[in-house]
Amino acid sequence: MLIALAVVAGGLYFVVSKGLSYIDGLFGPPEDYEGQGTGAVMVEIERGDSLSTIGGTLEQADVVASAEAFTDAASGNPQALSIQAGFYQMRLQMSADAALDLLLSGKARAETQLTIPEGLSVDEIVGVIDKETEITAAEVRKVLQQPQSLGLPAYARGEVEGYLFPATYPIPPDASARDVVTMMIDEFKQVAARLNLEAEARRAGFDPHEVVTVASLVEAEASRPEDQGKVARVIYNRVEAGDLLQLDSTVHYAVDGTTNGVFTSDEQRNIDSPYNTYRFPGLPPGPIDSPGEAALEAALNPTPGDWTFFVTVNLETGETLFATSLAQHNANVAKLQEYCESSDLC
Repeated sequence: MLIALAVVAGGLYFVVSKGLSYIDGLFGPPEDYEGQGTGAVMVEIERGDSLSTIGGTLEQADVVASAEAFTDAASGNPQALSIQAGFYQMRLQMSADAALDLLLSGKARAETQLTIPEGLSVDEIVGVIDKETEITAAEVRKVLQQPQSLGLPAYARGEVEGYLFPATYPIPPDASARDVVTMMIDEFKQVAARLNLEAEARRAGFDPHEVVTVASLVEAEASRPEDQGKVARVIYNRVEAGDLLQLDSTVHYAVDGTTNGVFTSDEQRNIDSPYNTYRFPGLPPGPIDSPGEAALEAALNPTPGDWTFFVTVNLETGETLFATSLAQHNANVAKLQEYCESSDLC
C-alpha cells in the first residue's frame, strides 16, 4: 500500500509540475537572452517584413532567443515600425531590447545606400556605382557585356539601357557587380508587373520595348511631372503622323551616351546615328535613359490631346508650352529665346 501510494504521489507530482510548466510557457514571459550579446552576424531585413517576421529572422540567426521576445519589445516602442529594409551587422545572443535598440540606432547598417536618380543612362549609372560603392566601373561593364545572363525581360531585346530601374538600393558589403545590376533589373520587372506594362502596351498596339523607349524620352524631355503625359502624347502624335521627333535629348545620347544639355548644334543634329531624331523619323531604336515609374505610366497612359509640339520656355521653373500648329510653336520658341536673353541657364 505504501509503495502504491508513493507511486501515485510521484505520478501526480510529475503531472502537476509538467502542467505548471506548460501553463507558464503559455502565460509567462517568452524566452529571452540578457545583455548586449557577443560576436557578429549579418542579417537581412527585406522590404515589407512585419515585426514578427523580423523577430523570426533574428531568432533564426540566434540574435535573440525568441521572436516573441522581440515582438514584445517592439510593441512597446512606436519607433519599431520605422525599421528599414537592409543588411544589419548584429551580435549573437542579445536581449530583445538590446537588439531592437541596435536596429533603431542606425549603427548596425552594414550596406551602402546606392541612389540612382531617374533619367540616367547606363554609362552614367556605371559612374554612380563606381563612385558610391566599392564596385569598380570596369567590373560593372564586364557584367553588362553579357546581358543575356542578367534576367532582362524578353521584350528588352537584350538591351540593358532603360531597364536599370532608378531607385535607392541597399548594397551589402559582399555584393558583386552582377548582384547590383540584377537588383536594378529585378526592380524594373516588379514595377512593370505592377503597371501591367506588357499587356497594357500590347493593348494599345505597341511593343513593350517601344513603350519603355517612349518613357525614356519623356523622362529626358519633360521638365515637370505634370507635363509627362502631354510630352508622351506629342511623341505618339508625331510618330503616328510620320514626322521627325526632333528631340535634342536623343542627339545628345547619340553624341556622348547621355541626355545632358538643353540645346544642340547644327553639327550635332547632322550626326549619322539612328538615335538622331532630327534625321530619322519614328522612335529611336531603344531607350536613352532609365525612366522612373511616373514616366512609364505616362507612356502607357498619355494625356489625351492633339498637340504636336512642345518647348520649355523657362529653364528654371520648367514651364513648358504645347502647340498644335507650327505657327503656335514658333511663337512659343520666341518666348524661350526672349527668356534666354536674360538667363545664364541657356
